[in-house]
This record gives sequence, C-alpha cells and structure tokens, in this order.
Amino acid sequence: MLDDGVVLFDGAMGTMLYERGIFINRCFDEVNLTKPEMVERIHREYIAAGSDIIETNTFGANRYKLKYFGIEDRMEEINLRGAEIASEASSGSALVAGAIGPLGIKIEPWGPTSNQEAAEAFGEQAEALLKGGVDLFILETFADLNEIHQALRAVREICDLPVVAQMTVQQDGIGLYGTEPETFTGRLDQWGADAIGINCNVGPKVMLEVIERMVPCTDRPVSAQPNAGIPQNVDDRNIYMVSPEYIAEYARRFVKKGVRIIGGCCGTTPKHIEAVRKSIRDSVPEVKVKSRSSIECRPAGETASVPTAEKSSLASRVYSGELARMVELVPPRGCDSDKALEAASRLALSGADAINIPDSPRATSRMSALSL
Repeated sequence: MLDDGVVLFDGAMGTMLYERGIFINRCFDEVNLTKPEMVERIHREYIAAGSDIIETNTFGANRYKLKYFGIEDRMEEINLRGAEIASEASSGSALVAGAIGPLGIKIEPWGPTSNQEAAEAFGEQAEALLKGGVDLFILETFADLNEIHQALRAVREICDLPVVAQMTVQQDGIGLYGTEPETFTGRLDQWGADAIGINCNVGPKVMLEVIERMVPCTDRPVSAQPNAGIPQNVDDRNIYMVSPEYIAEYARRFVKKGVRIIGGCCGTTPKHIEAVRKSIRDSVPEVKVKSRSSIECRPAGETASVPTAEKSSLASRVYSGELARMVELVPPRGCDSDKALEAASRLALSGADAINIPDSPRATSRMSALSL
C-alpha cells in the first residue's frame, strides 16, 4: 500500500492487448485461454509499475457477452483461468481483483431480462473467479444502477470478500440513465459496497468534478479510474492522447479531494500507473473533505413509481390520446445558440408540446444536438 494510505490499481488491459495485436473484433476475455502468457506479461508490467492490485482479464466474461462470440459454454473456464493467471503473475506481491462488467444487455425495467436472471449470470461468473483465488471483486463501468445492484447482490450471496463498485458517467457528469453521482453513491453505500467510485468513459477533468460530488455522500473509500482522455481517430485507429504526466497531476488532485483508490481505465498503460505512483509518493496531501451534512445527498430508498400520464405534459397528451405537437429545431452551423433559443421560446408560446433536436441533419457540420 502507498505511504499515504492510497491503494493503486492497474490500468487498462484491453488497450494493452490491442497494442499487441488482439484487435477489437476478438473476444479479449478468451485470450486467457489462447494467449495466457500475453495476459500474464501485462499483469507483471503493471505490478512492476507499482500496482498494489491487478484486475483479472474477465471484464466481459459473462454468459451474455460470451454468447456473441459463440463461447458462452466456456464461461467458467475463462474466468477461472483469468484468476489463475493474475495470481501466478502477482506471486503474492499484489492483490488480485476479480473484474466483472455489465452483461451487455438491458435488464428490467429497461429490457426483458429480469433482475433474477441478471443476478444468476453475475453469480456464476463470480463463483468461477472465487474458485480461481481472487482476493476481492471489482464491479466496473456500470451505467445502470439497478444492474450493479444485482451484481453486488450476487457477489454478496457467495462470499464476504471486499467489493469495489464503480459506476460510469457521461461528459456532463451524470449517468447514462440520468442518475446523479449523489444518488448512486448513496445507494451503493446503503447496499454495502466496500468502496464506491467511477471509472471509464471520461477523462480526469470530468472525473474530478464528479468525485467532488461523491465524497461528501459516503464514509466509505472512494475510487477513481479515469480514461486517458477521449480517444482520437488517427489513421483509422483510436488513440488516447492524455500523457502519463497529465494523469499523475490529476491523481494528486483526486487524493486531495478524498479519493483512496486510484487506477486507470481505457488508454492507460504501465507508464501511466508508474507516473501516478511516483506523483502520489512525492506528495503529502492535506485531505479536506466536506461534512456529509453540508451537501444534499439523495436518499438511498427506492424511488417511487410515477404514473405514465404524470411524467410530463407530452406524456399526458400521448397517454390520453390527444394530439401531440412536436417541432424539429435544427442546430446552428456555428457556436451561437441565441437564435435557436429565441425560436424555442416562440414555439413554446405557440403551443408546441416538445422540440426535437436532430443529430447531424444532412450530415452537415453543426452544433452538437446534445449541446443545444
């Protein structure tokens, strides 16, 4: 462990496999069986860089994602081998976290898969990882709060090992389903996650802003594993441009805000982890955490169901069978939104029930639909 009480995870596994010739149309988890020496070498590089904990190469090794490649019958073998490879690489010099990611399908209420079916899928993956000898579990890159709840519940039913539970957010700092950091932090705290955090999808800057909202809402350790920025397309390859030094600078800021578990996600490499390790060791942060009473944290109870007709004025019209009036408003060509906002105001006064903002109409360069 680090001198100041911060635990350092490893960085990306997929990025490293991709750099070594395992392309994105392949199943990265199956590499545990086809090229175990490659996976073990990557683990060893992260340990040499200073990682206290390495993650198994099993992020997508659940029955639903493996079915896409026609190897769902090898689920147990892939997870078991992933845990064994990591344990062999660490040889006791680092802890091994069993990595579990989303199922890759929508579960209720968003999709047809039930909560119980989801929990069973997570449970069978966790059992295989446990059999392989992992020291803890990490649930990562979850966008759906209900889905990570099923994963956490499944792990808790088979063992009492520590669980790090990490959600992912969009560039606006909110979850894909509109869940705010205060909400998912409070829920995961109540459900008994041993550490709560965010990973993937965003770079260090956005992640720091989200961390500032999370820390006051829990007394549990908070984790942060950012991407190395947003990937840029260079010669038909996605390249992450954020340097190890940039990640290291934000690692210090994470610690000052109260983060106690740091690692990297997509685009990060052993060089990033090595820089983070050195950055944290060279600094003695003065942690200043706001009192939980000084910020409004969402209650951890279940959200009350709202009748369809009461969700919005548009929903009310559609539900009652009335004519709904939607008007399309095209984004401007530049960055000035004043005229579009004036038009929206006039439409509202004229009785429009909703405004539709098309994305890239006629494939022309315009302001982002989401921004407008």
